[in-house]
Amino acid sequence: MIVGLTGGIGSGKTTVAHIFKKQDNIALYNADSEAKKLMNSSLKIKTKIINFFGQESYVNNMLHKEYLAKLVFNNKEALKSLNKIVHPEVKLHFQKFVKEHQKKEYILYENAILFESKSNIYCDVIISVYAPLKLRIERAVLRDNSSKEEVMNRIKNQWKEDKKLLQSNYIISNLAKENTELQVVRIHNILTKRKGLI
Repeated sequence: MIVGLTGGIGSGKTTVAHIFKKQDNIALYNADSEAKKLMNSSLKIKTKIINFFGQESYVNNMLHKEYLAKLVFNNKEALKSLNKIVHPEVKLHFQKFVKEHQKKEYILYENAILFESKSNIYCDVIISVYAPLKLRIERAVLRDNSSKEEVMNRIKNQWKEDKKLLQSNYIISNLAKENTELQVVRIHNILTKRKGLI
């Protein structure tokens, strides 16, 4: 069973993913971190990014994240082009991961742009992590050392919260850690008991 986990910037989905990871016999796949690894390790991705965005995209053979971020977060077409290069490779990588972890209770597929990248179609169940916008901005500014404007630009490239929540099977309200943990355990228990029924 594949369980999609998503949420807007600063919602705390990675925190939630780590709480899930503590539960028995599940595998966690973080699409964002795997995509970053592939952008540095896959010759196919590197070649396409350099051809499209220029030699400055890599410095000392490593992705120049700041340069690329400036190009794509204010330009929807550029972001679309980058996603077209990276997403197919992440998809193949994830399919391999699923095969390798078939004996797990379920695979938790953490993806910030689960709906936007149409990756929700691979999921049996979808969980959205929710936090109020003001709190999300505060968290993202602190975490990424970004300006409020930079965070807002990234938020604009994601689906609106209500649209995500309406298409989710479960919603975790991530405000206080203790309460978040209780919600995770409850959902984990439901998922493991329902295995084979979904």
